[in-house]
Amino acid sequence: MSMTASENPPGRHAYVVTGPTSGIGRATALELAQRGTVVLVGRDRGKLDEVQKTIEQKGQQAVSVVCDLSDLASVRRAAAEIVALHLPIVGLLNNAGIMQMRATTNALGQDMTFATNHLGPFALTEALVPYLPDGANVVFVASAVEDPERKPAKAVGFRGARYISAEASARGEWQPGGSKMPGADAYATSKQCNLATVMAFAREIPRLHFNAVEPGVNLTTGLGRRDAGALVGFLATYIISPLVPLFMPFMKFLSTPKRAARVIAKILIDTSGQTGIYYNESGHPMPGSELVRDPKFQDRVVAETRALLSAIPT
Repeated sequence: MSMTASENPPGRHAYVVTGPTSGIGRATALELAQRGTVVLVGRDRGKLDEVQKTIEQKGQQAVSVVCDLSDLASVRRAAAEIVALHLPIVGLLNNAGIMQMRATTNALGQDMTFATNHLGPFALTEALVPYLPDGANVVFVASAVEDPERKPAKAVGFRGARYISAEASARGEWQPGGSKMPGADAYATSKQCNLATVMAFAREIPRLHFNAVEPGVNLTTGLGRRDAGALVGFLATYIISPLVPLFMPFMKFLSTPKRAARVIAKILIDTSGQTGIYYNESGHPMPGSELVRDPKFQDRVVAETRALLSAIPT
């Protein structure tokens, strides 16, 4: 008999959170720690230990697992380590993501943004799915910048996703006519693939619940931390961050890590059975781009991603 998420008492629930050392991921991990054990998945052991210590000082429980999502071998090791914990995992949050201003590649020569934002989370999810109880929630942090008609995204320079194929994306190749803003096409395309994955998985694996969330524009998160210099960090912390609450009443798409965390945590602990839903920054259903709503496109992204990952030696 398969175990269901509701069969575990709240205190014994466990949640896996990627990218939990800063921004939305950290805020969500702290939120979820009030409800059960949090498995912190990130690439920096020191930062993971700091978040774990913060959680444990409150009398709550956390476990750290080192994982570089841009490295498939690291993802596979991390998945095995998570499974070996034998925790009743009822929620998986694929939050970690980057947007590089200057394209780089991983050890396999794959575009770092696409590998980190799509290939790694996809592989981690598929590795954990067999071990998740019926009714568990899987949430991907997506982004409305994948939609070429999204006005706020267009205003800042995004031109939507530019997907050709999974292989082309891994090579850092995108449909022509995209954004002039460095890194925008790679980021938007990786996030469209996240969203397509959610929709396809929701149809393919009905015993689990797959949903996506647009967390709003969080001006102080660390998306570009691999490229951001000291000046950018200073501006984000001391200039931009204090001003965000002032603008939020007038710009509904603006958010903060704490606000996004509350929305995401609510989706992760939801027991209503909702699946295949794309939530906005306020937790309400929203449409994605016309392309990502097409089931044929969703299935193509998943099939091509699987084919690409299967060709990488274990």
